[in-house]
Amino acid sequence: MSMPVRGDPAPDFALPDERGAVHRLADQRGRWTVVYFYPEDDTPGCTVEACAFRDANDDLVAAGATVWGISPDDAASHVRFRTKFVLNFTLLSDAGHAVADRYGAWGEKIRGGKRTLGILRSTFLVGPDGRIARAWPKVTPDGHAAEVREALAAARAELDAGRDGR
Repeated sequence: MSMPVRGDPAPDFALPDERGAVHRLADQRGRWTVVYFYPEDDTPGCTVEACAFRDANDDLVAAGATVWGISPDDAASHVRFRTKFVLNFTLLSDAGHAVADRYGAWGEKIRGGKRTLGILRSTFLVGPDGRIARAWPKVTPDGHAAEVREALAAARAELDAGRDGR
């Protein structure tokens, strides 16, 4: 599938966290949600990205956003990853990659010189209206959380300006 773009309805989903609690995107209506897809727990790039979101999480929460990291890893892997790096946001398991498929975040990539199928590192900022406010189809882990924080501030300002009739 193709990736949703700004203005598209965010594909709804319900996925479990490491404790088995199910998180539904539909339940986030009225709030900003950062949905980021990453390939695998405790690998170099994924750790850089997760730790950056961990470090930016207080600012993102203060701006009204919730961060959800999604990978095909199981609950036990998420527990180890979360504990090892003291992650302070939700990790969700998309074992069959159905949600990644709906977001266009599952596809062919080159790994170790070979073509393989897997998660395409990507992020989506979902607005309070349930629509994509911003999409990053090809993420570089280093500096990405700061980029998301800036985009959230800009999107909030745009929304506030629209409410004020400016």
